[in-house]
Amino acid sequence: MSDFQTLTPSTLDRAAFVEAFADIYEHSAWVAEQVYDSGVDESMDQVEAMHERMSQVLLSADRETQLALINDHPDLAGKAALQGELTASSTSEQAGAGIQECTPEEFERFVRLNEAYKAKFGFIFIMAVKGSDRHKILASFEERMGNSQEQEFQRAVAEINKIALFRLQAM
Repeated sequence: MSDFQTLTPSTLDRAAFVEAFADIYEHSAWVAEQVYDSGVDESMDQVEAMHERMSQVLLSADRETQLALINDHPDLAGKAALQGELTASSTSEQAGAGIQECTPEEFERFVRLNEAYKAKFGFIFIMAVKGSDRHKILASFEERMGNSQEQEFQRAVAEINKIALFRLQAM
């Protein structure tokens, strides 16, 4: 188990807790609010315990709420990235995967795959890109196009929980 490096969650009041953890799940402060409201103690000062609680909040949410959270994430190499509208975490994650280094052909592939994925599944492609690169991401995109809608929905939720863990580990 590892402690947070920059804060001690059990010492925070509700407003400070929600502010600190609001964007662990992209634009979804409701996850942090529910975690706080269910009780925060010293066990939550460990990254893994916080991640478990936050993950459980997402997993116990209804499908409509989960879908909204999925769609709160930006497209990989999408318009929000080009227009500088990503959260700081998303910007860092996409940059770390080298997405900003795409050739025009790779960028066009991202655009086509984003559109095809949304048309097929009804939500955006989610992948925890930390430790990956644009070539692996594009390959995953193409591979996952063969999955069912339910497989991809469950995969998106699992990938969001991975992203959350990476973000918590950086705190």
